[in-house]
Amino acid sequence: MDLKIIEYYESADKEHWLAEIGRSDWPAGQLLHKLISEDGFKKLCGENARILLLTDGDKLVSYCTYVFQDEIDDPEITPWMGFVYTFPEYRGKRMFGNLVERVCELARGDGHKILYVSTEEVGLYEKYGFSYWKTMPSIYGWQSRVYRQDI
Repeated sequence: MDLKIIEYYESADKEHWLAEIGRSDWPAGQLLHKLISEDGFKKLCGENARILLLTDGDKLVSYCTYVFQDEIDDPEITPWMGFVYTFPEYRGKRMFGNLVERVCELARGDGHKILYVSTEEVGLYEKYGFSYWKTMPSIYGWQSRVYRQDI
């Protein structure tokens, strides 16, 4: 395996990686694909938002975003890791931990001490050092579990 983390907007082959994101079977992954395709991702998440891709050669293993505004509308709570997805054939191997480490590095580099993630998942993020913090309303009208990690 040749695992590497690349940033979508710095990639020389954005078209390929966009197609790979589009292969995800997750509705939020399809939303991310649409946002990127329509130049809406940075409009929604901020100009400094990043899309991190964990790759194995030309295959996409996992992806996530590093943003300052996510589905919880509270500017005091930042930064966020979002749009977290691992393709089924790579699940259960803890490869996503590579992206968590990279997002934590970015957040520390930006001077943050805590990283947040909003999710409906229970038991996933705890494996990567996150702890449940509280439930908050999302911009979509549902309640979301917010996890955080001291970095």
